[in-house]
This record gives sequence, C-alpha cells and structure tokens, in this order.
Amino acid sequence: MREIGVPHPRLPLPTTGQADDLATFLGWLTEAIPLVEHLGILAMQREDDALSWDVTLAPNLNDKGTGFGGALTAQTTLLGWCWTTLRLRRLGYARDVVVAEASQRFLAPVTGDYRLICTPESEAGPALLEKQLKARGKGRIALVQRLWCGDTLCLEARGDYVVLPAR
Repeated sequence: MREIGVPHPRLPLPTTGQADDLATFLGWLTEAIPLVEHLGILAMQREDDALSWDVTLAPNLNDKGTGFGGALTAQTTLLGWCWTTLRLRRLGYARDVVVAEASQRFLAPVTGDYRLICTPESEAGPALLEKQLKARGKGRIALVQRLWCGDTLCLEARGDYVVLPAR
C-alpha cells in the first residue's frame, strides 16, 4: 500500500542502448500509481515514436454506458507521462516528469474497447527535448494523444510535459 507523501522507488534504468520491457514498466506503473490497476489497460506497445495502450471500456463507463470523460482524460494525461518517462529512460535519464498543460476535445462517444496512441506534436520534438536536457538539465515536450474506438477517432488530447532538473 502506498503512503501519502512518500515517493515510490524508481524502476532501475535499462542497460545503455536498450529499451524498457513494457510489461515490466506497466507492472511498476501499477505499483507506483494505484489508479492504474483500475484503468483497464490491457497492453502497452511502442512503435517508432508512438506509444499506445489497448484499453477495455468496462471500468471506464459513465452513467450513459459510454466512456467516462474523466477517466479518458486521466488516461491521456498518464499516457503522455509514460511516453516522456520512457523516452528519458532510453536516453539514460532518471528524472521526474510533470504535466504542465493539458487539453482534450471529445469528438464521438466511446462505445467499446479502444486504443490510445501518443505521439510527439512535432517531428522535431524528441530531438529538441534531448537538446534541452543536455544544455539546461531540464526540458519540455508537446505530445498528442488520440483515442480510437475501431476506425472512429473519439478523443484528441494535447499535453505539455516538463522534465524537471535532477535533484
């Protein structure tokens, strides 16, 4: 059981040049953030600069039997945090990441299981983040999250994620 005010131990960084085992990362995330076990995340995948989750709708229902906006918003914010944290880990950084700004546009009701996909807003974003980290020890990146229910884009979110300087 997590204690309020006590940081959860960091997951050790992967070996230089290696990517995280996403199943291990998701297991750690579930321990670190208790809400995660209730979000219905079935799997996490990475392809190029995209990080995605397959999610079951059942634990995220609203009173109308469709996706609850608050749960979907939490998921988009957390997926962006995961994208940033995993990118840092691949670069050899163990840093704190916070969301500085976030917005969502709900485009269609979520009526079944879905996929959330997170990508950089700009193709240059990851390189710029790395440059900021090397120059200033901190950085910022804009990410976009899209929620697809089948072929329907139901939600588009955007967030600015800040990498804090080393403590």
